[in-house]
Formats: sequence, C-alpha cells, structure tokens
Amino acid sequence: MWKGSQLSKYKVTFTNTKTKKNRSVPISEALYNEIYKPTSGKLFEQCYTPFCYILKNKLGISLPSGQASHVLRHSFASHFMMNGGNILVLRDILGHADISMTMRYAHFAPDHLSEAITHNPLTNL
Repeated sequence: MWKGSQLSKYKVTFTNTKTKKNRSVPISEALYNEIYKPTSGKLFEQCYTPFCYILKNKLGISLPSGQASHVLRHSFASHFMMNGGNILVLRDILGHADISMTMRYAHFAPDHLSEAITHNPLTNL
C-alpha cells in the first residue's frame, strides 16, 4: 500500500470512520483492476454534496438531512444478505461491534423466510 492511499492489492481500507477504527474490505481482482490508478492521493474524495444533489435533482429522492450515506449502508447490507452473504462478514464490513446492529441494517426481504423450509434439518426426516 502506498502512502496516503486507501487502496492496496485487492483491498480497500476505510479511514476516519465514525468509530475511529480503520477497517479493510477485500475486493475482487476485476474491481481492483478497474479502479487502480497509480496516484499519490486518496482513492475516494469527499462526494457527499454531489451525491445528495444527484439524489434530489436527478433521481427525485428527498431524504432527511444527513441520511444519504446512511441509506446507502442499509441498501448495501440488504443486498449483501440477499445475495447470500454471511451476517458475520457483513458485521465486519460495516464495522459494527454488536451483531444486533448489523441485523437492523440487513432488512431481510419476506421471501427470505422461505429458507426456513429449504434449510430446515427436519425437512428430510
């Protein structure tokens, strides 16, 4: 990893987080190759204001002040779990100390309850 960067080979490191703890998240080789550009600066710049502008003016989505990035975290968590992700891995990605907070973020879709039938060990008795 080079100085001042948030990207190393197949990993993105998040710094200056709310909990003051840095955390690294693995990324695929394809994504790494897509975003890697040899620079000395940060990979991600502050983009909250442009993001909010696009949400409101291009997509017509109006959120309470300060909630845009929070909504993205919830959406990511939901889709991660719907795609078969592990709740413990999601906890670490989101930087939660308590699994109950992660479960609030994951917003399981009602059709995921069907797994209670397919994964029930008593089904095959």
